[in-house]
Amino acid sequence: MVKKLVSKLLSMLSGLPEELVIFIISMIPILELRGGLVAASALKVPMYKAIGICFIGNLIPIPFILLLITPIFDWLKGTKLVKKHIEKLEEKAMSKSDTIQKYEFIGLVLFVGIPLPGTGAWTGSLIAALLDIKFKKAFPAIVIGLLMATTIMCSLSYGLPWVLHNL
Repeated sequence: MVKKLVSKLLSMLSGLPEELVIFIISMIPILELRGGLVAASALKVPMYKAIGICFIGNLIPIPFILLLITPIFDWLKGTKLVKKHIEKLEEKAMSKSDTIQKYEFIGLVLFVGIPLPGTGAWTGSLIAALLDIKFKKAFPAIVIGLLMATTIMCSLSYGLPWVLHNL
């Protein structure tokens, strides 16, 4: 799924500098750093350059989500137009919150760090905000999780193709 979305975005963003493309992809929910690194590898952006760009791109929205999403959701739930959508989004996020609720810091690190469908910094931040985990605890956990995800995704996006090419 990530590869399909990345391919579609790459075609939509063609013509832009490669660094800007992977930065934008890394900021998008669902794709995040994972998609950015896959795109960077496909675009032949050097790994050392891609890591910084994708990491920062994925990290920028996180403080805003942690600090502002709850008041924004509360305000949106006051409108008939989007109330059901917001409640559905909250319900979906909270359905994935068991590990984070149980282990808080380590659970959040693992949730963000292990690149599986439905996990990542955006969803982890949303869940942390909905569980009222303090910023001072949630933000470092998310950063550590992103470092973990970066290591895993670089291995898959850059290391695995290199190994297969050199067999």
